[in-house]
Formats: sequence, C-alpha cells, structure tokens
Amino acid sequence: MRTEALVLRAIDFGESDRVLHLLTPAAGRLTAIAKGARRSVKRFAGSLDVLNRVRIEVAPRRRAAAMARLEQARLVHWHPGLRERPGRFALACYLAELFDRLAPEGAAPREAAALYDFGLRALALIERAEPDPRLRVLIELRALDALGLRPELERCVRCGREPEAFHVPEGGAVCGACALRSEGVVRVQRGTLRALGQALRLDLENLDRLGLGGVALAESRDLVDRFQRFHVGIELRSAPVLGVLGLGGGSG
Repeated sequence: MRTEALVLRAIDFGESDRVLHLLTPAAGRLTAIAKGARRSVKRFAGSLDVLNRVRIEVAPRRRAAAMARLEQARLVHWHPGLRERPGRFALACYLAELFDRLAPEGAAPREAAALYDFGLRALALIERAEPDPRLRVLIELRALDALGLRPELERCVRCGREPEAFHVPEGGAVCGACALRSEGVVRVQRGTLRALGQALRLDLENLDRLGLGGVALAESRDLVDRFQRFHVGIELRSAPVLGVLGLGGGSG
C-alpha cells in the first residue's frame, strides 16, 4: 500500500527499529514497524518524527495480528511553524494523541479520508494561530466531533426545548425542567452553548476568529473537559503540558 500519513507517535524499538503510529487517508490509524529506521538514511531520511506528513509504502501483513511493515517513507511537510513556539507544538501533540488514542483502525475509506483531511487542516490552523486557552478548547471540540463524538448543543436532547444546561452522560444540552430531573448536569449560559454550536458549524480555517471571553471561556472549558472525560474515558499524557503552558488544565 502506498499512501500519505501523519506521524502521530514514534517509539524506538530494539537496536535500530522504530514503531510508528500513523494516521492515513486510506485506512485511518495504522501501526507499522520500520526495520532499521534509525540506521537507514536512504529509506527514511529523517522523515519519521512526530507531526511529520509523509508519503509511505507499507508491505502487506503476513499475519492478521502482525504489525504492518513500513518499507519506505518520504517527507512531504514537517510543519516548521509548529516548532517555533512551545504552545503550538504542545497543542499539536495533544491533537495527535487524541487521534492516536481514538481514531479507528481499518476505517472505511471515506471516513478515513475525512479524518485525515481534518488533521491536516487542524495542524495548519495551529501552525499559524496564536495558541491560547480559547483555541485549545475549540480545537478539542472540533477534534472530538471529527472522531464521531459530537455533543448536541442546539436544543434539549429530551424534549427539544431551548437549553439551559448540559447533561454530560447524555452528551447534550437540556432545558431547565429536564435539568432538575437529572444528575451529571453542568450549568451553562445559553450564550456559551450558542458559541460552541457556532464553533461546530464554522469553517475550520476561521475557528480562531470565534470569541470566547470571561465566563463563556470558563464554561466552555469545563463542558468540553467533562464531556471528553466521560465519553472518552482516558487520560491524555500531553494534557498536563498544556496546563503548564497556560493553555488550560483540561483532561489530564
């Protein structure tokens, strides 16, 4: 198989090999081993770093349970802007970890291509934007949506009325009356729900233009963090780094 890929994670293995976690437009997430990658300049040429966009050739698996074998990789783009500022690099690594933990392996071509396209556009946005807590929460919301975890924000998930809170277990907004009969409810202003709903509709390239100030930002961070924790149920290793850099403690 020949395809493009984003390097989500790279792990040194043995004396000279490297195990790669990749996001591809052909099959979604793919784990492959690059034999002799740390010695072979000709076949891999320093292309296997995290966040690199590469063109790869993968040999067919000999057994169903075996890792794919990466035969060759050529660098397409290394996203230099992500490495100019710690905040950009940390946010991009957080996004890569979300994909690594949640992207489906062996996805249908259409689903895989859409997720790969989102990954490229999200990295391009992070590369040119000023990283801040607002961008972090909006990127995370859109990434969860791209991965199939889209919260309902427009209307009450139980009765369809105008929402006044968010019910974490059901993954959607609820009206005041339904909120009184529920546990796991996060109180949130209507304006915050409208802003997050707009964030899901906006073209990704314009996401950094959406304002979230003061109370709306605090409520958005709390809502997305609780939603992610409940419905994903994993601890992301890169999240504490975002907190240290002032991009929100988040889900770590």
